[in-house]
Amino acid sequence: MIETLRLTDLRAYGTLEARFEAGPQLVWGPNAAGKTSLLEAMVLLARGGSHRTTTDAELIRWGADVARIEGHAGGDAVEVALVRPGSIAAAGGARKRIRVNGVARRAAALSEKLRVVLFAPEDMLLVVGSPSLRRAVVDQLASSLFPAYAADLATYGRALQQRNGLLRAIRDETASREELRYWDQPLLDAGGAVVAARHELLRRLAAPLRAAHAEIAPDEAAAGSLGLEYVTNAPAGPDETPRQALARRLAETAEKELWNGTTLVGPHRDDAAFVMAGRDLAAFASRGQQRTAILALKLAELDLVTATDGRPPLLLLDDVFSELDPARRAHLVRRIAALPQAFVTTTTLEDLDPALRAIATPWQVRPGEGGAELTASAATEPA
Repeated sequence: MIETLRLTDLRAYGTLEARFEAGPQLVWGPNAAGKTSLLEAMVLLARGGSHRTTTDAELIRWGADVARIEGHAGGDAVEVALVRPGSIAAAGGARKRIRVNGVARRAAALSEKLRVVLFAPEDMLLVVGSPSLRRAVVDQLASSLFPAYAADLATYGRALQQRNGLLRAIRDETASREELRYWDQPLLDAGGAVVAARHELLRRLAAPLRAAHAEIAPDEAAAGSLGLEYVTNAPAGPDETPRQALARRLAETAEKELWNGTTLVGPHRDDAAFVMAGRDLAAFASRGQQRTAILALKLAELDLVTATDGRPPLLLLDDVFSELDPARRAHLVRRIAALPQAFVTTTTLEDLDPALRAIATPWQVRPGEGGAELTASAATEPA
C-alpha cells in the first residue's frame, strides 16, 4: 500500500502532498480535475511508466522541465523523475531517473516495492478491441511475475525494429539478405522466450480466471468456462519449442517479408483471445458478458499476483463503477473491502455503492490556482 505521495509538476498538479491510511480511498471530482492523473502517479511508482502514454514528456506540467513522483510504500522510499528533452535538466542525458531508498535503480526494481492492478475505462474494450490491448495486459502482468520478461520483450522490440529497417533496405536493393542473419538470432532468442512466458502466464491464469467468472456470473459459467487462448501465427508443432516454431515460420514467410518490407510473424502480432466454451467471446458476447469477462480477468489478476508471495497488490479503479450493473458493483465492493488498500475514482460519490462509502476515506479533487488540489472530504457531497 501507499503511505505517502508527493507530486511536483505532474500533469495538472503543481505540488501535492498526501498521506493515506489503509482501506478503500474514494477520489471524487469533476472530469479533467486530476483524478486519473493521481492514479497514474501510483502506476509510475509501481512500473516506472504510464499506462496512458509512452511519451514521458506528456506527463510534465506545461512550463516545467521536471516532474517528480515520490512515495512511501511498505516503508520504502520510491522516486521517479521525468525530465523534459532539450531542457537544462536534461543536460546529463537521462530523461527518467528512478531511485529506491535513495539508490538509483532500473524500472524493473519498482515492482519489488509496489505492485498495482489497474482497472480503467479503456479496459472495457479488451474483449472486442485491438489485439494490441490484450497483448499490453499480458505483457504487463508477465513483466511483474517473470524477472527476465521485460528484458526479453525489450530485446525483441529492438531486434524487430532493426530487422524491419533492414528488410526495407533489401527491398530497395540497398542491403543484402545475408545481413538479416545478424538480427535473426536475437529476434528468435528473445521472441521464443517471450512466447514461452506468455504461454506459462496463461496457464497460471486459467484457474483464477475460471473461478472469478464462476463467482461473478454462475449462470454464464454453467454454459461454459471463461478462458484466455493464445493465438499465434507461429504455432508450435509436435516436439517443437516456440523458438523453433518462430524460426520455421520466418523461413516460410521470407519472400513475403521481403516484398512487404516488414516482419510478418512473431509475438508482436500474436493475441490472447477471450474464449467461452471454445468460442471466441468477441464474436457473440453481449456488453454485459464482455464486462463480466473483463472484471473476472482483473480479479484473476489480483488473485494471481497475491498468490506469488501472499501480498495483495494495490487495486486502482478508475471510474469503472458506472460501467457495471448493481450485482457486479456489489461483488467488486466485497473484493475491495478485503484488500489492504484500494483507490476508486468517480465524478460523484452518489454513484458509488453505499456499502463502499461507509468504509472508505473520501478525497476531493478540484482545480486550484497553483494546479489541481486533493483534500480530505466528507463521506457525502455538499447539497
